[in-house]
Amino acid sequence: MTHADVLTDRFGRFHDYLRVSITDRCNFRCVYCMPEEGVAWQPREEILSFEEIERLARFFVERGVRKIRLTGGEPTLRNGYIGLVESLAAIPGLNQLAMTTNGTHLAQDAVALKSAGLASVNVSVDTLRQDRFFEITRRNELPRVLQGIETAHAAGLETKINVVVLPGVNEDEIIHFGDFACEHNLTVRFIEFMPFLDNGWNAGRVVSSAEIRARLSERFEIRPLGSGASDVAREYAIDGSEGRVAFVSSVTESFCSGCNRLRLTADGQLKSCLFLPPSVSLRDLIRGGAPDSELETAVRECLDGKWSAHPPMRNWAQRDNLTMVQIGG
Repeated sequence: MTHADVLTDRFGRFHDYLRVSITDRCNFRCVYCMPEEGVAWQPREEILSFEEIERLARFFVERGVRKIRLTGGEPTLRNGYIGLVESLAAIPGLNQLAMTTNGTHLAQDAVALKSAGLASVNVSVDTLRQDRFFEITRRNELPRVLQGIETAHAAGLETKINVVVLPGVNEDEIIHFGDFACEHNLTVRFIEFMPFLDNGWNAGRVVSSAEIRARLSERFEIRPLGSGASDVAREYAIDGSEGRVAFVSSVTESFCSGCNRLRLTADGQLKSCLFLPPSVSLRDLIRGGAPDSELETAVRECLDGKWSAHPPMRNWAQRDNLTMVQIGG
């Protein structure tokens, strides 16, 4: 078995993108992610140490991973996380290190993150209205988040905005987010509401990417840009602007055939698909002294169970036993 074989599934998909959750903790309580009282955080000793994360990152990069994205929970809540960024960015063979964040620490950390080797940030912002931001996140942090976006962009980090569109909640802001993309020369990514454990999903709460594109087209001239088979977001240029919009259409326009992603939860469980439960604990293996050959076997077995595509979501049956905050954004 070659190194490349380790990350190639039975459908011929090569996995060169690893998403690593570095904490399950979050300072927001977004209504579609977790209950207002939060969830029970895992004990610190169950979470991967930075040394364990670096070992696993090196393992995957040596076998062909070229992009790593740090997620949470909220990754900026983990003490010393900028040092982890610096360590991971220095791994030979890693082409891109990115992060998804709620943006609350970017104003203070963006410059240091850029210096440490971070290339890009995706910032989750579901509304541009302060009252509505509080209703969605149960936190009054919109000014701080917007300042963080501005600071990250100015620091030279590629900065994109993630917007989960919900009917009756924020769908009336689609045009406003298009304006935001134009005004700030950023990419705004509209994400279909996806089903996770206890998040209140049903098919009637999905605003499709096709609907969002139609609304944007009433105001803007948008045209599709070229995309690769493994691209989750389909990007569109906005004529007359450097801003862009993009669409993540997990529910209505499956992109499973080109999937190149693996996920590592904060406690070291490996997921081959966002909607499948974890199948192996890499944390337990490395804490038990497993050599790389044993890790390779575990990863192969995980990928052997990966679907060719997730089932249609219109009649979705929950497979996973984790909430979104426990999986990693």
